[in-house]
Amino acid sequence: MRFMTGTGVSGQGVYLVEGDKAWSLTALDGRVGTDLRAIIEGGVELDGLLARRGEVDAEPIASIKPGLPVAQPGKIICLGLNYADHIKEGGYDIPVYPALFMRCNTSMIPAGAPMVRPSCSEQLDYEAELMVIIGKGGKHIREEDALAHVFGYTIFNDGSVREYQRKTHQWTPGKNFDATGPVGPVVVTPDELPAGMEGLKIESRVGSEILQSASTSDMLWSVARTISTVSEFTTLEPGDYIAMGTPPGVGHAKKPPRWLRPGETVEIEIEGLGICANPIVAEEEIRATEAAE
Repeated sequence: MRFMTGTGVSGQGVYLVEGDKAWSLTALDGRVGTDLRAIIEGGVELDGLLARRGEVDAEPIASIKPGLPVAQPGKIICLGLNYADHIKEGGYDIPVYPALFMRCNTSMIPAGAPMVRPSCSEQLDYEAELMVIIGKGGKHIREEDALAHVFGYTIFNDGSVREYQRKTHQWTPGKNFDATGPVGPVVVTPDELPAGMEGLKIESRVGSEILQSASTSDMLWSVARTISTVSEFTTLEPGDYIAMGTPPGVGHAKKPPRWLRPGETVEIEIEGLGICANPIVAEEEIRATEAAE
């Protein structure tokens, strides 16, 4: 199944997606809510809702303004180094344990929303990534059981302000600027995709300029291995996000560096999941607009 959260003709809610059409499950049953949490946690009887979708009108996906798949995830855990060639272009050694960091909720935005280049730095970089949404929680999850804990997959752009990422050995500042982490718009359940998202094309671009292009098979830590590893130190909960790292071709490694610029639109595409596209807007422009309102 394919889901999308957002605001359409029928209001804010969760939509079932097929092709270029979507049906509001929230309009059928208000208990669904406005993000995927109730469905992930099993708070609504999904099969019955799917059978009743003809009771609401289909809406064009293009008319729906996307929202975050899970608005307030308990945890957003990210792999920093998961593709060998990206590790090399950054000047790091291949790790024997995944480089893990966390993002905060205020850094996350839905597909289509402005991705903000901060006023304090021009070094806003892009990172095409696969995002895993946890469906069934757990601790000390075995690798062979880990894929059963996945609710679905979506797209993530791990927007990074490199100047601040390198101010400290901890990457937290550069990875947590407000409105730099687009996610979505469509969440696809595992039954429609290869196991563990193996062998799918992942790409980032601005217009016709291809910035990154690789395969998810190039990941050093698979989805299953990552879930198992993360669950050794933290209890995974329904609705948690895990970002799976980026392939080579990021802006800071290019010569000269290729930073995202206001006025551009950056697209992340993953085979089977679609496209996450976001315009780049300068923080100064947003402040000026807010002051004028």
